[in-house]
Amino acid sequence: MSSKKIILLNGPNLNLLGKRETHIYGIETLDSIIDELKNYALKNSIILLPFQSNIEGELINFIHENSNADGMIINAGAYSHTSIAIRDAILAVGIKTIEVHITNIYAREEFRHESIIAPISLGQITGFGKQSYFLALDAMYNIIHSQVR
Repeated sequence: MSSKKIILLNGPNLNLLGKRETHIYGIETLDSIIDELKNYALKNSIILLPFQSNIEGELINFIHENSNADGMIINAGAYSHTSIAIRDAILAVGIKTIEVHITNIYAREEFRHESIIAPISLGQITGFGKQSYFLALDAMYNIIHSQVR
């Protein structure tokens, strides 16, 4: 079985995981989560392409540059609620996408309850901490290998 490429895209302020509002986001850093995900991916013949930026255009460029990937897991952070440009980039390249959030966005402030990325995603995993990423990786693996959607 050939290796599949999956983008792991993280948006603004996720570089501050482990320091930022630890009572909400926990104490693990994004780098440590990515390291665990890379190891997990490697065991499943997945090439993980991680990228984080606080800059919307850099996230869009990464999507464009890696449009040949087999799938994408995205935690766009606050851009989930505001970025039509990221949504359009996902649509433009036609990549299978799963949206992820560390916290349960529906149990937080009302402005976080609506994601403009969710309607164009295969699904959304929210509220399971770092486990949200692993659940998304498992789901994407199964989707890619079963050729669902």
